[in-house]
Amino acid sequence: MDKTAQNLSNGFFPKIHKAFSTSLLGGALIATASFFVACGDKPQDDPNKTYTIKFAHVVSSGTPKGKAADLFAKRAGELSGGRLKVEVFPSAQLVDDDKVFQELKRNNIQLAAPAFSKFTPISKEFNLWDVPFIFRDNSHLHAVMDGEVGEILKQAIAKKGFIALDYWDSGFKQFSTNKKPIITPEDAKGQKMRIMSSKVLEEQVKAMGANPQNINFGEVYSALQTGVVDAAENPLSNLYNSRFYEVQKSVTMSNHGYLGYLVIASEKFWQELPNELKEVVQQAMREATLFEREESERDEAVLLKNLKDYASKNPSKLTIYTLSEAQKKQWQELMVGIYPKFYDLIGEELIKKTLDTK
Repeated sequence: MDKTAQNLSNGFFPKIHKAFSTSLLGGALIATASFFVACGDKPQDDPNKTYTIKFAHVVSSGTPKGKAADLFAKRAGELSGGRLKVEVFPSAQLVDDDKVFQELKRNNIQLAAPAFSKFTPISKEFNLWDVPFIFRDNSHLHAVMDGEVGEILKQAIAKKGFIALDYWDSGFKQFSTNKKPIITPEDAKGQKMRIMSSKVLEEQVKAMGANPQNINFGEVYSALQTGVVDAAENPLSNLYNSRFYEVQKSVTMSNHGYLGYLVIASEKFWQELPNELKEVVQQAMREATLFEREESERDEAVLLKNLKDYASKNPSKLTIYTLSEAQKKQWQELMVGIYPKFYDLIGEELIKKTLDTK
C-alpha cells in the first residue's frame, strides 16, 4: 500500500547535477596539484615498472560501490598500459573498515573506501555528513562534495596521513517504524529509534522527542522484530537487502540524512608512485566516481520499486509514505534549530558553507 504525499515522478530522486563532471574534474585537478606539491616531484622512474594496488572494501561486488571499484581497476590498467595492476578485495575479504586505517598506514593495502562514520574518530569535521536535513537534494549534496567543503574535508584527512581521492554514494536515509508512521517530528515522540553511534544523530533523535538507541548493525533486525527498538533510519539498500521491511510497518521517504564513502590511498604508496601514474589514478577514479553515483541512483530506484511492490502485495504489513514539501520544511525548521549544538564539533563556518553551497 503506497500512500505518497508527493508523486515520485515529480523528482523526489533528483538527477545528478549536470555540471557534476565539470566540478568533479576541477576538484580532482586541484587535489592532484596539492598532492604533487605535498609529495614533491619524483625523478623519472623506469617506464616498464609495474605497481600493484590492493583495493579493499567491505560490500559485495554487485553493489554500486563494488562495481565502481571493479571499473576503477579496469580503467587504471588500461590507462596505464598495464603498469597499474589493481586487485579488488570485496566483502571485507582482506580487511574490514575497523582496521582499514592501520593497514593503509602500513601500506598493506593501497586503496580503501570507508564509510564516513569511520572517519569521525580521526576527523571530527566528518560529523558534518550526519547533520539532519542539511542537504537539499542530490544536486546540492554533490555540489558540496565536489566544491570547497569537500576539499576542506579532504585536507583534514590529508593531515592524518592519507590521500583523499573522491566521494562515493551510499544513499539518503529514510525513517521506518512499527509504531505511528513518522510523517511529522511529533509522530516520533516516545519511540525508541536505533541509530549509529554519533553525537549528531543523538541530538537529531532527541529533537524529535524520540529515544536514541545505539545498536550494532548486525543486531538491528532482531531488535526491530522483538521490539527492543521501534524505529530506525537507513538508506534503501539497508532497508531492502537486510530485509528490515519485514519487521517494520511503515517507511517514510524522508531523505533526512546521508551515508557515503570516501576513497582514500596509502600515503606511502602515493609517494612512491610516479607523477604520470598519479594522473592515471586520478583519471580512473574520476570515471569510477561518475559511474558509482549514477549506478547508486539507478540502484535506489530499483530498490524503491521493489519495496513498493512488496507493500502493494502486503498492504497490512507495510505502508510507504513520502514527505510533501510542506512536511519537509517543517522538519528542516526543527533541525536547523539544533545546528548550533554542532558548531564546536564540526565548525560553524563549515556548516554555513554547506548550507550556502549552490
